[in-house]
Amino acid sequence: MIGIIGKKIGMTSIFDPSGKQTACTIIEAGPCVVTQVRTTETDGYSALQLSFGDKKERRSNLSEKNHFAKASTSPKSFLTEFRNFSIEKNLGESITVDVFVEGETVSVVGTTKGKGFQGVVKRHGFHGVGQQSHGQHDRQRAPGSLGNSSDASRVMKGMRMAGRTGTDRVKTKGLKVVKIFPDKNYILISGSVPGYNGSVVLIQK
Repeated sequence: MIGIIGKKIGMTSIFDPSGKQTACTIIEAGPCVVTQVRTTETDGYSALQLSFGDKKERRSNLSEKNHFAKASTSPKSFLTEFRNFSIEKNLGESITVDVFVEGETVSVVGTTKGKGFQGVVKRHGFHGVGQQSHGQHDRQRAPGSLGNSSDASRVMKGMRMAGRTGTDRVKTKGLKVVKIFPDKNYILISGSVPGYNGSVVLIQK
């Protein structure tokens, strides 16, 4: 599996030769430095550990500095592994947007925006209890009964209730690489990807 680490910049739209407008997400993908090579003989599986984003050296501990020094690079802020990487890379080499081609399909993994504590209408799409009228009180957005028809005497596990919303790891599949700008390390992907502007995302073939 080929992949790269990137940072979500924002959204835009472009026109294809036929005049059709396509909404796209701009992602600054790489360059990512290979900081560790996993092999089946030593680790039991094959993978490449990629790093992205510069990190201040004074914010890195000694073990982190030594780990990045083996790859002859400065400390990085984000690390992840891609298993069964189909391209042979050595320690210290870089991976850029050149591993992708325009028109191919990719998946993007990111963390959704946090919404804080929300009620059931926003969190689960509840519709409320009809029209508000005289004497109804303010129960229009309430979840309703939480009990069980059989004498359970407790709230069943998995009941849809109010709570923390967002900040979930989400994988969006079937996105298309619309355009690549190798000089700026930018890649344009059709549609929207999870996360806020500036968040770290993973692009996978």
